[in-house]
Amino acid sequence: MEDLSYLLALHLVDGLGSARLKKLLDFYKSAKDIWDKSSLSDFKSLSIPEAVYYKFKEQKKSLDPEDYLLSLTKKGIKILTFFDEDYPKDLKEIYDPPLILYYKGEILKEDDFALGVVGTRKVTGYGVAVTEKLVSGLVEAGFTIVSGLARGVDTLAHKTAVKLNGRTIAVLGGGINSIFPPENLDLARKIADGQGAYLSEHPPSYPHLAGNFPTRNRIIAGMSQAVLVTEAAFDSGSLITAKYALEYGKDVFAVPGPITSSLSEGPLELIKNGARLVTSVEDILNEMGINSNQKSKSKKQKDLNLTDQEKRIMDLIENEQKHIDDIARELKIPISQISGSLIKLEIMGVVKNMGSGVYIKS
Repeated sequence: MEDLSYLLALHLVDGLGSARLKKLLDFYKSAKDIWDKSSLSDFKSLSIPEAVYYKFKEQKKSLDPEDYLLSLTKKGIKILTFFDEDYPKDLKEIYDPPLILYYKGEILKEDDFALGVVGTRKVTGYGVAVTEKLVSGLVEAGFTIVSGLARGVDTLAHKTAVKLNGRTIAVLGGGINSIFPPENLDLARKIADGQGAYLSEHPPSYPHLAGNFPTRNRIIAGMSQAVLVTEAAFDSGSLITAKYALEYGKDVFAVPGPITSSLSEGPLELIKNGARLVTSVEDILNEMGINSNQKSKSKKQKDLNLTDQEKRIMDLIENEQKHIDDIARELKIPISQISGSLIKLEIMGVVKNMGSGVYIKS
């Protein structure tokens, strides 16, 4: 659009969200004409509150649209509008797609092959293990991982993709001038530095308000070909993302967990209501009709030249996490020897230390 600067300036007006801006664009045909020619009577005829019109008039007095666009560019902020050819294909098809996306990093054509991964902020050791395992497989299969940069499952999904040199998109609930939670600032920068982007539909300085996150979730679902919920409580916001995915006609996958855990209630409820139960990345690929013939990046025991003791440890934690004391007791091997083997296996990247002496296969 030639009048991008005017569109961005209008988007700053409190109360002029995507839906109302689209009404005005349909009426005036260009953002510059809205800026130059709009009237109170026209706002009223389009059911836009009078108060919003007066906020717009105040904005005009203090803002030069071209200067504003230049200030965003100088900060490295990039813009995609609904009218651009590069706008994410699947997102364009949802009800009420964002009119504008502000982002840092790169959004590539290959990111259309994306899968949303969401879940609880209070992730357990089980949730860590299954999220890292499934995201690793999805990255190896070529998916871009889309999530919300929140604490817990979202952070794990992004970090796993970055660690494996995969691509990932972080969708924020507020403007991109500030990262929430703040401890994920370095992660956001790593994502934008060649492995994806972080983005928002809100102007860059818009606050991260609680009410923003449900609508943020529609973008995660909209950009993804399917959504995976790994661990979540019954009232988790991640179930809102799953609900949007279902509304958009997309697959929802859920990981079953211990029935004694409240953080299994969300996925189990989704499964009861038709979500696909998954325990491996192959379940997801098969359901989506994806034939993954690529060479797996995972290390096979036969290629690692493991000792008999190391092989026995790997067999023992193949399908469940175990404490080092339990490993020593079940294998009838002194704990000092087990500890040495686990350290070696961890360095090799085939075993993960979950903390407090608990280990699981990577």
